Amino acid sequence: MSDVSKNKRRFGVMRLVDATGYRLPLAGVVSILHRISGILMFALLPFVLYLLDRSLQSDVSFAMLHLFAAQPIVKLVLLVLVWSYLHHFCAGIRHLFMDFHFGLDKNSARQSAVTVLVISLGLTALVGLKLFGVF
Repeated sequence: MSDVSKNKRRFGVMRLVDATGYRLPLAGVVSILHRISGILMFALLPFVLYLLDRSLQSDVSFAMLHLFAAQPIVKLVLLVLVWSYLHHFCAGIRHLFMDFHFGLDKNSARQSAVTVLVISLGLTALVGLKLFGVF
C-alpha cells in the first residue's frame, strides 16, 4: 500500500468544504462575526437610507412605513440589523484595545470575545423586547 493511501492528509488548494472541519477559537468566531456584521450593515445601507428618505418625505409616507415596520418579519430583519450594529460596535472596541496591545494573551482574548458576545447579544435582546412590545 502506498504512503498516500495510508496518510489522509491532502496537499494543495483548500476548498470551502475543507475549511468547515476546523474549530475556530472563540476569538476567531467573534472576528468573523465582526466581518459578517460589517458586510451586512454595508449591504443594507442603501435600503436603510431609502427608508429614511421615504419616512422624511411626508406624514403619509411615514405612516405607511410605520405600518410596514409593524409586521413581525420586518421586525426580525430590524433585529438582525440591530444585532449587526451592536456586535460590530462592541467587537470594534475590542479590536481597538487589541491595537493598543491590551488583552493579546490567550486568556484575555477569550475573555474579551465572551464579553463582546454577551454584551452584544444582551443589548440585542433588550432592543428585541422593546421592539416586540414587551415593555
